[in-house]
Amino acid sequence: MTSQKWHHSIEQQHKEVGMRAVLMAGGSGTRLRPLTCDLPKPMVPILNRPIAEHIVNLLRRNGVNEVIATLYYLPDVMRDYFQDGQDFGIRMTYAVEEDQPLGTAGCVKNIGDLLDDTFLVISGDGITDFDLQAAIRFHKERGSKATLILAHVPNPIEFGVVITDEDCRIKRFLEKPSSSEIFSDTVNTGTYILEPEVLDYLPTDQECDFSKDLFPLLLEKGEPMFGYVAEGYWCDVGHLDAYRDAQYDSLYRKVQMDLDYYEEKSPGIWIGERTDIDPTAKLQAPLMIGSNCRIGARVNIEPGTIIGDNVTVGNDADLKRPIIWNGAIIGEEAHLRACVIGRGTRVDRRAHVLEGAVIGALSTVGEEAQISPGVRVWPSKQIESGATLNINLIWGNTAQRNLFGQRGVSGLANIDITPEFAVKLGAAYGSTLKAGSHVTISRDQRTISRMVSRSLISGLMSVGINIQNLDATAIPVARAVLPTLGVAGGIHMRLHPDRADHILIEFFDDKGINIPKGKEKKIEGAYFKEDLRRAQIHEIGQVTYPSRVIDTYSTAFEKHLTVEAVRNSKSKVVIDYAYAVSGAVLPQLLGKFGCDAVVLNASLGQIALSIPEREIMLSQLGQVVQALQATFGVQVAANGEQFVLVDEVGTPIRGESLTALMAHMILTANPRGTVVVPVNATGALEHIARRHDGQIIRTKVNPTALMEACQTNPNVVLGGSSDMGFIFPQLHPGFDAMFCIAKLIEMLTIQEHTLGQIWSELPRVSHRSQTLRCPWTVKGALMRHMVESHAPEQLELVDGVKILDQDRDSWLLVLPDAGEPLVHIFASSEDRDWVETTLREYRTRVQAFIEQEQGIHYAEESIR
Repeated sequence: MTSQKWHHSIEQQHKEVGMRAVLMAGGSGTRLRPLTCDLPKPMVPILNRPIAEHIVNLLRRNGVNEVIATLYYLPDVMRDYFQDGQDFGIRMTYAVEEDQPLGTAGCVKNIGDLLDDTFLVISGDGITDFDLQAAIRFHKERGSKATLILAHVPNPIEFGVVITDEDCRIKRFLEKPSSSEIFSDTVNTGTYILEPEVLDYLPTDQECDFSKDLFPLLLEKGEPMFGYVAEGYWCDVGHLDAYRDAQYDSLYRKVQMDLDYYEEKSPGIWIGERTDIDPTAKLQAPLMIGSNCRIGARVNIEPGTIIGDNVTVGNDADLKRPIIWNGAIIGEEAHLRACVIGRGTRVDRRAHVLEGAVIGALSTVGEEAQISPGVRVWPSKQIESGATLNINLIWGNTAQRNLFGQRGVSGLANIDITPEFAVKLGAAYGSTLKAGSHVTISRDQRTISRMVSRSLISGLMSVGINIQNLDATAIPVARAVLPTLGVAGGIHMRLHPDRADHILIEFFDDKGINIPKGKEKKIEGAYFKEDLRRAQIHEIGQVTYPSRVIDTYSTAFEKHLTVEAVRNSKSKVVIDYAYAVSGAVLPQLLGKFGCDAVVLNASLGQIALSIPEREIMLSQLGQVVQALQATFGVQVAANGEQFVLVDEVGTPIRGESLTALMAHMILTANPRGTVVVPVNATGALEHIARRHDGQIIRTKVNPTALMEACQTNPNVVLGGSSDMGFIFPQLHPGFDAMFCIAKLIEMLTIQEHTLGQIWSELPRVSHRSQTLRCPWTVKGALMRHMVESHAPEQLELVDGVKILDQDRDSWLLVLPDAGEPLVHIFASSEDRDWVETTLREYRTRVQAFIEQEQGIHYAEESIR
């Protein structure tokens, strides 16, 4: 549809008025379902009035007298409510995207003819009381082309993080960072003040976004673009938890908004017209009860309760902070706890709806039924009397917030990662692929992994995905053969390398690399929205078992090894397989090359080794190496991905020493090569690279970033670290301890050194780390504090905040943990005293900041 046709209807009504605002109101609000199954997100009520009405009131108070609302999802709901806006003291016109959504910037571009002066763009799904006039003044004083209204938030992970300089000019964006990428808690609120000429940078009738497309382009072009950090309240009502927070914050007057549609009968108690409340009912402020309601005898209504219009509450009901929408019927002795009851829903006698549950519109909760915490019920559902519902009433699985962590999907074996969970996860993944696609499935030898893999296979087959089952296979083998099989991707499941009671499920792309965050989000979206394809009988996927998998890996293995050096080696190697499936692969390979390898613990047992048990076995390995006068020993871990090295005198080499040793040996064999390591790896690596005229590239501290960097950068000869394993990108894109062992034999033979001699030649760089507890709500503020308290030339923001001391060739890194409420502090320098002093100083600084922020948080909670 052309721009001319798209806004033809509003152009007829348009006339010259004061400042205009564009209200972005096209969102479908999928994360707010079931509340948005029949409502666009801006029409979801806060304190019994749509979010959009609160925004319109804010705009009117700040001097805006015309609003152009851009609509897409269920557009008639908003048009019917606001009409021409006269009843709301503002002029309202509408632009409807009829064919396809054009994105936040695309829809504004298509009404550009109507925006001939400075205008404001505001998101239709936020609650705020920002002083927009102050922001407009700021915009004009700076001569800005685009001003983003920013806010500080406790947890910026779901928002676009923005960095500004001392003059508030925008320097950097990061859209929806992972936990370890957070370098500030200053975020984009989706409210912008723009000059009309910035729209000239955008294409017509194409989907484009302000944050992803326009603003980075303006930054690149050097256009004046500023960030205005607004004081006041802001909540992006993007998911159900945020929706409840916005309701309670509004009721507790943490945000200034108009409430004159109801009378404040007594402090903190707002009641509408023609509402009848039995004298025996107990009301505790603050609360809100709408118009035309009936509240029965002895009803208990506790602080935080919000009741809509035309609601009936039966005798002896107990309401503890529920949010009840218009037209609901609550039966006698019903118990509601911090839940949301949708429009026209009936909750019968003695039913219980518990914390965080959400009941969609026009549903019925039967007598004495119980809805468990966090359960979502889609509209028009029937819960039978006496039923206990502890799963979402859609397909029948529990609701969760996030599937993917720092590395794949993990959880307690058979508690979090259950067969039913795996079936749905497989269906969600398969639903993001084309029907008829093929994927590989592989696993370690554990019974729990076999169970989970079978469930995943069932889920994949149910959505029309074909399976190439590799069965129990070392993970390097699974990655290496995947590109040869013509598949869309793969899944590998195993015991978690660091948690013996956890399962880890990893997803690979068609090259064998862990899938990027964007694909993870698609799988999560399909999982949480229950948007799962269902194949017809003749479309159900099939399972095949590829042959010669080990031969394929072995051929590639041999191709990238100097086989003659290994064959002629006089090395004696002791290998502890720790009862892992890699023990079934590596002996074949080493035997083929005629290696003298002594094997320990190679049986495929069901033993899940704890960390202390591994340490005992490592000590025993050292004793065997000494007794046999072996060249070295290795303990293989993580289903063939990781290992600990033991030198000729039985001393373990691991951690940063192992990373440095591997880099030294590989660069000795490949001078002028490139080594890719995580940002927190030892500073000794740069010293080693300089010796060999090589290069070090540092990436984010996650496996996907390392794998991608190894594939995209030229001349990479090694990637990884001892924590994750080592990558030889010419062989395959993943970590591979088995190839690394063979490569060690080759290099020691060619270089004619012992491990002890090589280790003694490494630069002596002190590298230490400490870990502190850090609440999720403090991480963003901590990172912003670190950025703001150091000069820009001192900083690197690859992952976390790295502070450089270039005079000493030293650095300190403050890195939030991606999966736990922790923050890690690393220090690296040739000067051991500098490391000790700096680490101690920053630990004190970080701890003090965390305590200060927690104190502020607790004070706010106590006031509330």
